[in-house]
Amino acid sequence: MTANIEGVLPILHTPFDTNDDIDHVSLKREIDWAFEQNIDGVCSAMVSEILRLTSEERIELNRLIVEMTAGRGVVVASVGAESIKQAVHFAKEAVDTGCGAIMAIPPISTALPLPALRDYFGTLADAVDVPLIVQDASSYVGAAIPIEFYVRLLNDYGPQKILFKPEGAPIGPNISNLRDASDNRARMFDGSGGILLIDAFRRGVIGTMPGIDLLDGTAALWNSLKSGDEATAYHIYFPICALVALQLQAGLDGFLAVEKYILVKRGLFTTDRRRKPNSWSLDAETQREVDRLLAMLTDALAAS
Repeated sequence: MTANIEGVLPILHTPFDTNDDIDHVSLKREIDWAFEQNIDGVCSAMVSEILRLTSEERIELNRLIVEMTAGRGVVVASVGAESIKQAVHFAKEAVDTGCGAIMAIPPISTALPLPALRDYFGTLADAVDVPLIVQDASSYVGAAIPIEFYVRLLNDYGPQKILFKPEGAPIGPNISNLRDASDNRARMFDGSGGILLIDAFRRGVIGTMPGIDLLDGTAALWNSLKSGDEATAYHIYFPICALVALQLQAGLDGFLAVEKYILVKRGLFTTDRRRKPNSWSLDAETQREVDRLLAMLTDALAAS
């Protein structure tokens, strides 16, 4: 079983070319830049637009990520789906291609009762011999997962097999509740994009899964927290916090629109194309504010 899944594990964006196909060149550039930030691995997940990919593309994306990562860190594949059969299929394909862990949200078409949740996540855990990160993304998609369910799953499989990414609101108190209910056994990741990272760190998370767009900032923020340098941590944190606040105003499409704009601005992506339909797009005034805040983050990192 893969060991030491912790630290900074960013969620990769899926770049698309003008034909709406996965852009392999931009994906490789994104992954190489990510590892230049001294991270611990990479993931596919919601902002990878996995719910907008075909089944074949989801499998191909994980294969490409493993190939392009080339052993530099763990690869975590998001395998959540609307049926157990689909999720197990994605999980087995991911592990076969070399992914060191899987992550899954529950089905989003319905709120499942606890026995159905147990069947879903238990079957996934049993299907592959790698850790499973249970993700509650209910702050922007799907239904919340109860704390008692987390603890029951942890009791059944142990903290090396089952990890958690609790993103249901209120995130901070939910992290503390799971920490306390599990007697500090739950190994949790922050999934707030950085806006709640300092608070989550104080509550005991073992790592963070931010977007790629601000990764130089979030990696530096995490390292400052780990070293106890709170002055530097807050100096870096404030522009990150402001940027993520802009993304939050439009849910998942807000994150995608702003983050892909930044990735193009950084020279990592050729286009900011997203899979359609989209509920929101970046307007000129938001774009100007993003530019100002990104410059502030660049200055904060240079000063630190």
